[in-house]
Amino acid sequence: MRLKIIAVGRLKSGPERELVETYRTRLANALAGLGPLSIVEIDERKDARQIARALAESQEALPKGARRVALDETGKFFTTKSFADLLAAWRDAGAPETAFVIGGADGLGDETRKSADLVLSLGKLTWPHRLVRAMIAEQLYRSASLLSGHPYHRD
Repeated sequence: MRLKIIAVGRLKSGPERELVETYRTRLANALAGLGPLSIVEIDERKDARQIARALAESQEALPKGARRVALDETGKFFTTKSFADLLAAWRDAGAPETAFVIGGADGLGDETRKSADLVLSLGKLTWPHRLVRAMIAEQLYRSASLLSGHPYHRD
């Protein structure tokens, strides 16, 4: 199952981009049937309606049967194992792709949250959107490692 991060904002060169690229590269070689990971960036300098339209268009471009995950503070909490199991279930059910949608400074609109198969929270703390991108990329790699029996994840 291919993986995609759709994010408002562009990562400039720096440690966050390096982290995302590290996990994106690792996922390209993962054996769990998760990956590769691609990134779609939406210019955050647009007005709110343009951003909402760009997010909707990015999600509409996903293949039939793709899963959509909205990252939002109001979302559901998972353990690493339960998150990996969910991804495996979607993969095994034939989902061709799963997209993780990250909003900008103003978060995601109601339509994006409502159209998602899952609204996911990375915790009760507020995280900078640049870090959220690195954190979800790492969790995707961790899930692939866990599902393939690689020792990266330790309980």
